[in-house]
Amino acid sequence: MAPEEQAKFRQLLLKLREDLLSTSEVRDEASDTVHLDQQSVGRLSRMDALQGQALAKAGKERAERQLKMIEAALMRIDNDEYGECMECGEPINPKRLEIDPTTLYCIECAS
Repeated sequence: MAPEEQAKFRQLLLKLREDLLSTSEVRDEASDTVHLDQQSVGRLSRMDALQGQALAKAGKERAERQLKMIEAALMRIDNDEYGECMECGEPINPKRLEIDPTTLYCIECAS
C-alpha cells in the first residue's frame, strides 16, 4: 500500500478512536450499577433500568473490542503490514478498508 494511502487510513483510524474515546464516559455512566429504591419504584421500572444497564454494558464491551481492533490496525500501519490479508497475504481492496478500516481479511478469505 502506498504511503499516502496508509496516511489516509491512519487518520481515519485515529478519528474513529477519538470518537469512541469521547463517548466512553457516557457509556461508563450508563453501565454503572442500578440503584433503585424498591419501595418507590415499580417492578417494571426496575426491569427497564436493568435492561438499560445490560444494553449499556454490551455497548461498552463492543466499544472496547473496537478500540483494540483500531490499535491493532495502527500497529499494522507502523509495521507496514496494513492492507494485506492475514490469510492469503494479498492486498485488501481499499474500498473494503474504507468501510471497515480494521478489517483483517480480503473479501475472498472473509467469505
